Amino acid sequence: MTDKEQVIYRFSESPIWEMQRSYYEDQGLKAWLSEEVPQYITNNPMIATSYAEIIFGFLQDRARLGHTTEPVIILELGAGSGRLAFHVLKELCELRDEAVVIQLPPFCYCMSDFALKNITFWQQHRSLKPFVDQGILDFAHFDATHDTELTLTETGTIIRRGDLQQPLLVIANYFFDSIPQELIYVGDGKIHECKISLQYPDEVSELSPSELLERVIPEYHYLRADEYEQESYPYRDIIQLYQHRLEDSHILFPAMGLDCLERLGQLSQDGFLMLTADKGDHRIENWEFAEPPELIHHGSFSLTANYHAIQAYFEHKGALTFFTPHHYKNLNVGCMLMLQDPMCYTHSRLAYRRFVNRFGPDDFFTIKEWFEAHLDQMELRQILSLWRLGRYDTELFIRSADRMLNLLPTSDDEELADLQAGIHLMWTGYYPMGEKHDLAVNCGMLLFEMDQYEASLEFFERSQLDQAGADVLYNMAICYDETGNEELVRDYVYQALAKDPHHEGALSLKSTL
Repeated sequence: MTDKEQVIYRFSESPIWEMQRSYYEDQGLKAWLSEEVPQYITNNPMIATSYAEIIFGFLQDRARLGHTTEPVIILELGAGSGRLAFHVLKELCELRDEAVVIQLPPFCYCMSDFALKNITFWQQHRSLKPFVDQGILDFAHFDATHDTELTLTETGTIIRRGDLQQPLLVIANYFFDSIPQELIYVGDGKIHECKISLQYPDEVSELSPSELLERVIPEYHYLRADEYEQESYPYRDIIQLYQHRLEDSHILFPAMGLDCLERLGQLSQDGFLMLTADKGDHRIENWEFAEPPELIHHGSFSLTANYHAIQAYFEHKGALTFFTPHHYKNLNVGCMLMLQDPMCYTHSRLAYRRFVNRFGPDDFFTIKEWFEAHLDQMELRQILSLWRLGRYDTELFIRSADRMLNLLPTSDDEELADLQAGIHLMWTGYYPMGEKHDLAVNCGMLLFEMDQYEASLEFFERSQLDQAGADVLYNMAICYDETGNEELVRDYVYQALAKDPHHEGALSLKSTL
């Protein structure tokens, strides 16, 4: 290892942030496809449904207040793979269409990121195109560290300070933990700035940003920092609270996150509502005696988000903020109403109560972990119940497909009918990202074993047939035989034998042709 001249940096100005930025700019979608960066917990249909219900409640609130003409802009920060946006829009559109008697304001969902490769991917994604064509989805290149306006790529609209007549609705998942933060230390009632130096591996020039982040070793340095205690410091009240309440505590302070929210809030004449989910703490007691932060590495890195500081700062300015009264395990989901008279947003508040507070995305993820550990003990009716709770999520299906296949012989007709209906519902909510697995094959194989040959063919024909194995091709031949297409029976029998000349089923079927 080398100290590389042992430069000491302010934590928010450390090279680790540039390494992280380079990683995302270089990898684009690959960051999520490689599964290096966790995405499921904040990009599944369950959390999307919770968000869509709160957004729908907000649209109802704005309509009740008489604001039905101007569009509501829904801005997702760091939209990444785009999967959350797809699921939110799908659910939101269904709610809108069901509420035909309610006049709601129009809305436009804006996916933003600083990585241009991600925006290009969204623009080319077939699942997002229908929303773009309807005028309810747009994209923006937005750098949270300094940008003050939004330029929408599809319409060319530029949103500047004060342009929006409706409040801005912000979605910030895994956002505050991934942008530069300050690091301070509280001890004996005094504030110290916790600076950082890095020890680099010897072969630093040969490593990718991800490899470098994994192998770099941080070292912390403490310097007395009077500036945080000055009246001129914009977050002085929060720092003073930490001085009085905490001892021997390292605190990640989201100065850049707060500044970003201030800049975004200025785009509207009427404030903002924020939905946010992260591994972050809003309880001040959870920061007491906190150790220096560890860089949690997953391709990039993440840190604990300081929701307490964000909540305290905006509540002082009149915001109403919600986090669950119970403790979270994996994901803390919050809602902030930085609006004039936030208590009058009844539908928004009640939607948070129903879809996060009572049972929310963190609760679902905890049950999903149990499900994965006990899948081999579950019956089909239990799997179907969890699948419905997860809004027919593709990952739940993929993980349980083999178990469901084994349970088919002992399942009743109603369970099989619900499974078939669920497969079709799941497909309408499928957001492909070029994954290694072939979801259509999994669907086709299950339907084949249920003797649903026409439905099975529907999915087999959607699959990646150039990569199909002999069993899939043979099953397709059987399906065509059952549906009376003799020409295609012959075609797929020979394709199966080309893959495996000794395939017994294909050889037997060939002998009957």
